[in-house]
Amino acid sequence: MTKAPSVRPALMILAVYFLSTWAGAAAVQAQGPVPDITLSCQQPQPIDVYPGATRVTIIDCTLENPTIHQEKVNVQIQSGSLAAAGPASMTVGAQSDVSFQVVARAELRMPEGSQIISITAEVVQADGITWVGTPTTYKVLAIIRQFSRLRVASEVAFLQLRPKVDYMIVFDVYNDGNAMDRFNVGVENYDELNDEGFQLSIPLVSVEIESMAPAEKIRVQMRTPKNQGWTDKYFSLQFKATSEYSVRTEGLPNYQVQTMTIYIRGVYLPGFELMGTMMITTLAAAALAGRYRDDEDDEDDDSDEPRVLDARLF
Repeated sequence: MTKAPSVRPALMILAVYFLSTWAGAAAVQAQGPVPDITLSCQQPQPIDVYPGATRVTIIDCTLENPTIHQEKVNVQIQSGSLAAAGPASMTVGAQSDVSFQVVARAELRMPEGSQIISITAEVVQADGITWVGTPTTYKVLAIIRQFSRLRVASEVAFLQLRPKVDYMIVFDVYNDGNAMDRFNVGVENYDELNDEGFQLSIPLVSVEIESMAPAEKIRVQMRTPKNQGWTDKYFSLQFKATSEYSVRTEGLPNYQVQTMTIYIRGVYLPGFELMGTMMITTLAAAALAGRYRDDEDDEDDDSDEPRVLDARLF
């Protein structure tokens, strides 16, 4: 029968290891206060995530060793949905401090909000001897800053209309920023078009749109000019949308202008519409009367009774 391998050597090795560790820790304690580390960090700057931004913030931290031991300190970083990088371990001399930096990076167009970054420091060696200490953690708040971005579009860029015609123009406003924003809308050259005889009205003067949501449709009610006589002229309507957040916070208005060309061609005469209506009514009545006479003639032609000729015609 084969004998089972003895576990005694393995147990002896483990015992020696633990005894040596205990002896080393006891020697460290005998030299003075137990190893310890103090961690402190500064609140980082907000992170910009608009297209073209670095999307990076830097956290300045300091490790301070108040004891007489030279310490090796491991550093761990937890940053949630942010990417973060920093030193994995550092050596801190007796009664001295060491500074280091943690770099956090956000995704492009990351939604506005905040992320908690936890930085943990733990003494793993003191004077070259393994040490099991108590970790210390410092937490900072990384702010994802809102930015404004918008687009304005329309299905048509050119219209040809007659004088005194009612027409509804539709513009699409998109919020390409990273948070809800309110957009003020209007016709940039309203006074100019009004002087030319246009009548314009916008039911909505501002609208709130969620980030990356479908476009909000803005309607502009328009009546073309009724200037007397013949009109053959091009006009430009400039629809403008402005981010309210940019005006309130960013210090520089962020806006877009969509230009539409309107070609007015035709004639307008006061009372022409009434005359046209009367003429159409008269023509319709005449057509009906003619049709009625044709029906009577057809009925007379189909009659079987003999016709009597008036002798006075001969």
